[in-house]
Amino acid sequence: MTKPLDGVRVLDLTNVLAGPFCCHQLAHMGAEVIKVEAPDRGDLARQLGADPELNAKGMGVSFLAQNAGKKSVTVNFKHADGKALFLKLVETADVLVENFRPGVMDRLGLGHEVLKEHKPDLIYCAISGFGQDGPWVDRPAYDQIVQGVSGVMSITGDDNSAPLRVGYPVADTVGGITAAFAVAAALNARPRGAFIDCSMLESVLATMGWVVSNHVIAGVEPRANGNENPTSAPSGTFETGDGLINIATNKDEQWVLLTDFLGLQALRDRPDYATREDRKKNRSVLRTEIEMALADWSARDLARVLNTIGVPAGAVMTVPEVLSHPQIADRGLMSRYANVPGVGRDIEVVNTGVKLDGAPLTVPTPPPQLGEHAPEVWRSLGLSEKDVAELTEKRAI
Repeated sequence: MTKPLDGVRVLDLTNVLAGPFCCHQLAHMGAEVIKVEAPDRGDLARQLGADPELNAKGMGVSFLAQNAGKKSVTVNFKHADGKALFLKLVETADVLVENFRPGVMDRLGLGHEVLKEHKPDLIYCAISGFGQDGPWVDRPAYDQIVQGVSGVMSITGDDNSAPLRVGYPVADTVGGITAAFAVAAALNARPRGAFIDCSMLESVLATMGWVVSNHVIAGVEPRANGNENPTSAPSGTFETGDGLINIATNKDEQWVLLTDFLGLQALRDRPDYATREDRKKNRSVLRTEIEMALADWSARDLARVLNTIGVPAGAVMTVPEVLSHPQIADRGLMSRYANVPGVGRDIEVVNTGVKLDGAPLTVPTPPPQLGEHAPEVWRSLGLSEKDVAELTEKRAI
C-alpha cells in the first residue's frame, strides 16, 4: 500500500513526547523520519519509563512508545563539522520538527531563517509549551504545567478532587497531533515552505471548544463535573451490582427507552424530570433512583443490553481490559516487534488509531538504538567510511 507521505523526509530533532508523538504520526503515514539526537545521551525519553533496566540501556519504555519506524543518527550541533553535516542533511529534507525552547535553534545558528537559505521549501515546525512569542515564551513547559495553566485541571475531577491532573500526558499528545496535522497540511501547499508555530497551550485550549464557548458565549463558569455529563441527564457514570457503567441518555427518546427498560416509567411523570433542564437540575437524586434499578445487573451485561435497545452505554474498563477486548485486539491497533535490538525481547507498541483503505497504519521497524542508522544516512549524503570515522573521532557526530 502506498502511504500518503511516501517519499517525504522528516528530520525529527525532538525529545520526550510532544515532538516525537508528532513524528510518530508522520512515520506511520509513510514519511521517512530521521531522528537526529545528541551524541551519547540521545532523546531524554530513552532514560524514562517504568522499566529501570531498559532506561539504563537507553531504550526506555517512554522512548519505545512513539519511535517505531524511525531512523537514528547523532549530531553535535555545537561542533562546526557537525553543524555543517546537519545543514547538508537539511538540504535533503522536506520537514524539520523541533521542540526546543524558543530561541535555542537560533542561538545554535540553525534557526528557520538560516535553514531556509539551504532549503527554501523546508517546512519548519517548532513545538513549544506556549508558542514562539508572548510573556511566557521563555518558560519551560511540561505536560502537567500546561494542564494546569490551560484550565484542564480546574475542570477535571469533582467538587472533592478538582483540580486534578488528567491521567495521561494529554497536553503533550494533543500538541503533537496538532503539529502533525499542520505539517501534513503544509506538505499539500504549493509552493512548499512554511514556519509552523505550534503551542501546546493553545492546542489544548482549541480542543476545549465546548468549555471555552460556554464561558465566552453563554457566560457559564467552567467547573469540574466529575463523571457527570453537564449537557444532559441522566448522563454519566452509574453504579451497578458489578462495576461502573457510563450511560448517555442525551436525547429525550433515549430517556424514554431507558426508563421503559428499567421499569421506571413513572419518573417521566414527575415535574422534577419533565424536561432535560429539569433532569439536569435534579441529576443527583435521579442518579440514585436509577442506580437502585441497576443493582441486579453487571456493568458489562447491562451495557450490551442497553446498546441493543438504543441507549448508548459502556462499562468502565481498565487499560488491560480494553487492550485484550476483541474490539481492540482484532483491529490492528498494536504492533509487535520480535527480539528488538537494545531491548532483548519482544515489545508491543500502539500505532495511530487510523485505518487506510481497510488496513491499519503500521511501520516495519522497531524503535532504533541511538545512532543505529548513521552508516546508512551519512552514506546517502556521499560520506565515505573514512569521513564518518573522522567526524566520529572529532565528536562532531
